Amino acid sequence: MVKRLLTSAVGLWLLLVMTAPAAWANALTVEPDRTQLYEGEVLTLTVKGAMKIDINLTNLFSFDLSQLPSPNIEEVEPEFEILARNQRYSVQTVNNEMVGEITWTYQLAPTRSGTLTIPELTFQDSSSSPVTVEVLDGSPPNQPAPSRDSFIELSADKAEVYVQEQLILTIQLYFSGNLIRGELSEPEHPEAIIESLGKQREFARYRNGTRYRVVERRYAIFPQQPGELSLAPISFEGQARDASGQLRFLRDRQQLFDVQVKPVPDQYPAGQPWLPAAGITLSEEGLPSTGELSAGTNLNRKLTLQALGLPSEALPALPQTVPDAIRNYPEQPLRNTETTPDGLRSTLQQISALVPVQAGDAVLPAIRIPWWNTETDELEYAELPERRYQIDGGRAIVTPPIEDVRPPAGDQTPATAVENPATGESSFWFVSTIVMTGLWLMTAAFWWFSGRQRERTASDGEYGRCQRNPGLHPTQGRHSGGLRTKFCIIGELGPAQVPGATVGDS
Repeated sequence: MVKRLLTSAVGLWLLLVMTAPAAWANALTVEPDRTQLYEGEVLTLTVKGAMKIDINLTNLFSFDLSQLPSPNIEEVEPEFEILARNQRYSVQTVNNEMVGEITWTYQLAPTRSGTLTIPELTFQDSSSSPVTVEVLDGSPPNQPAPSRDSFIELSADKAEVYVQEQLILTIQLYFSGNLIRGELSEPEHPEAIIESLGKQREFARYRNGTRYRVVERRYAIFPQQPGELSLAPISFEGQARDASGQLRFLRDRQQLFDVQVKPVPDQYPAGQPWLPAAGITLSEEGLPSTGELSAGTNLNRKLTLQALGLPSEALPALPQTVPDAIRNYPEQPLRNTETTPDGLRSTLQQISALVPVQAGDAVLPAIRIPWWNTETDELEYAELPERRYQIDGGRAIVTPPIEDVRPPAGDQTPATAVENPATGESSFWFVSTIVMTGLWLMTAAFWWFSGRQRERTASDGEYGRCQRNPGLHPTQGRHSGGLRTKFCIIGELGPAQVPGATVGDS
């Protein structure tokens, strides 16, 4: 009986030894951590295989396990995106041969919802069976968003807007753990202008007792066409380590609801710039509060148009209409756009130099700019009342500012002179100034020519004195401090110092 048992045991051992190479040679297993997940979650796929390893004394210290082949995991694309891959090895002896058992771990992110298939994978002479995975839309109903490792929340300040009206989009990314890397996409749309509202904010927030780090970004979106505004989904991919130091993959994807974009309302004035804003104001500075002006007086008029919810480029140019009794010299308009967490705030400033040139009554016309109040959904006007002035004095002679020469800001005012037709004093002094200037120029020219004549005479005499003295040689000196100096060099004249002489070889 004992002999029969020993014979059976030995036979079983021999069978295992003989079949072991075939077992490890043809085994390739594929195991997903789950067969059903929600869009935005990450699937962990574990693949196990084995192969014969040739390790001897020659390559014992130079053998590199990382150079071993791996399964054709790229076959899972494009159904899945490969986020990361890892591998482990263990070596054991099977039937006097070195066999390496290899475990590959892949992090896969589904690219769409529905039923996805992990195809047959191959490694060496072994292959695996296909695996089916079901990807569901949305979030798990029994797993609220705050319990997840990371998630995105999107919000907009309005459900519908007018064309070219500001829409504020807020993106908040929640994640736990120590974020190693991450990429958060930005909103895009071919028929919308999108402006970032400053730098992102980072803070902490608790959800259901869990502490999350939050990254918040805000954008101002201006749709350019009426209809439905459907933004592309906002996605996030990253890696983080939890409190135990384990590496986790973070992934989420959310899309904002479709926003209805309304056209310009029919009651808006035709032919006027369309200005949908939360508020627009028009102010004026620089003009006297009294109704009296003097001819020739320089006035700096500053008009300022401010808007909430519009870029400065959308603001129209301010009118520059003035009566004939007043000359207008406008500067280049100044535009500025400021980004705030609540949206854009823009300013258009127009500075003009006004000069009354004719006595009598003058009226600066009223300014009226239509705009659409997006808060009350009504038509409103930003306006300034007309200004009536009585201009005293005679007729002013105005010299407009030269365009090529620009004085510092605030000093660009035209030169003026007031003419009194009763006395004619301005004309008398003007003519007198011209005559005196001409006489002064003639005197200066005469003095300059006389000085040049005396200098030439003195130079000729000095050269004659040097010629009479054979030990002196005249030399013209360089300018020094604006003074021309002449001096003589004492010494004998050599051949090279005499005009026309040639220096020979000694």
